[in-house]
Amino acid sequence: MKQTQRHDAIIELVRLQGYVSTEELVEHFDVSPQTIRRDLNDLADQNKIQRHHGGATLFIDIGTTPEAVAHALMNHKNLRVVTNNLNVATLLTAKEDFRLILAGGEVRTRDGGIMGEATLDFISQFRLDYGILGISGIDMDGSLLEFDYHEVRTKRAIIENSRCVMLVTDHSKFGRNAMVNLGNMNLIDYLFTDQLPPPSVMKIIEQYDVQLELC
Repeated sequence: MKQTQRHDAIIELVRLQGYVSTEELVEHFDVSPQTIRRDLNDLADQNKIQRHHGGATLFIDIGTTPEAVAHALMNHKNLRVVTNNLNVATLLTAKEDFRLILAGGEVRTRDGGIMGEATLDFISQFRLDYGILGISGIDMDGSLLEFDYHEVRTKRAIIENSRCVMLVTDHSKFGRNAMVNLGNMNLIDYLFTDQLPPPSVMKIIEQYDVQLELC
């Protein structure tokens, strides 16, 4: 289906139902969440539909880079933050206007990460606006790699329950090897990093229409 046809069909669905979610449209048209988000932004810009957002809910993952994101969020107001990172939770308790929800599970003493079956069950209860993930390594074919199978399961749960997935990583992770494969770049919507990725990774980023942001 062409973009203009899809736009007309979205408008008709909104007219008939009064409201449609991003998830419904992704399933209905069998396209990526990124494509639907662009469609909705275009239609909203043309005043053909109205978008409604609740207060933003973020999930912040284990790792030092997601913790750096938490530090940057100290300048924001009225966020709802869910995390399985004790260090993030400790930092954000200083923000009285934030609603902070901490995952249950087993605490990993070396970095304050919370993991396990209880953590997976906990995450699956939420529908989050943004999932902010770290990663141990990114292979040259774009594979997202971790050292710990349990951590991969937790990240998959975050991805499955987030409307927009943001991967935050520094350039040292490109080409770094780890033994457990989380999946490919098609799992994420945005990649935030500090240097341009290697050409082979850039090719995968472009193939999957991932939004690259250099910080």
